[in-house]
Amino acid sequence: MNGNKNPFIKRFLMMFVGILFIGICVASFRLSAFGVDAFTCMNLGISGFLHMTFGTWQLIMNAAILVLVFFTARECIGAGTIVNMAGVGYMADFICWLFQDVLAIQMTLPLRIGALAIGSLFAGMGVALYMAAELGIAPYDSVAIIIEKKTNGRIPFQAARVASDVTVVIVGVVFCLMAHGNLWLIIGIGTICNVLFNGPVIQFFKTHMAEPLMGGKNA
Repeated sequence: MNGNKNPFIKRFLMMFVGILFIGICVASFRLSAFGVDAFTCMNLGISGFLHMTFGTWQLIMNAAILVLVFFTARECIGAGTIVNMAGVGYMADFICWLFQDVLAIQMTLPLRIGALAIGSLFAGMGVALYMAAELGIAPYDSVAIIIEKKTNGRIPFQAARVASDVTVVIVGVVFCLMAHGNLWLIIGIGTICNVLFNGPVIQFFKTHMAEPLMGGKNA
């Protein structure tokens, strides 16, 4: 990609919109009650076990993974990394608070299905946009890149993403069970769809939407 040849403002806007989409995605999955995305599943499970707000725990977890990224894939760190790790969790908390406590919207089945569809779509679009902007990516999104890099491409990004997603879902389920929480709020059909298809969906939007916007070639 030739991101460094694009105006900074364009890259910044793509990064910002991508992270905004991810915040909406996480909130939509939570509102749907059909299960959340893999990383959120783990963080909701652990934060519930620790009696900590989701946004605060997600920030702590991102900071821990960032240390690994710093020593293995430092090129993945940038302004977008900080905005993502500090903003997505609190953004999702705010949207859920707005819908559930302020507006008191009753999530009927059609609204839940709509929220699931929005979450699934925005997940891939959001990650693809801010990755293509080349202003840094979230620590967790760097994990699949590190796996692909360390295996010299023998495990491609899509497969590495599925493997990491399966792992964090298992961790989230274990902590949720230990906390005696409502397991179906963090894992369900939405989680399964996200785990199985998020890697390929990210790659699709990265190739067919994000990279063309940056002037890159479809590859």
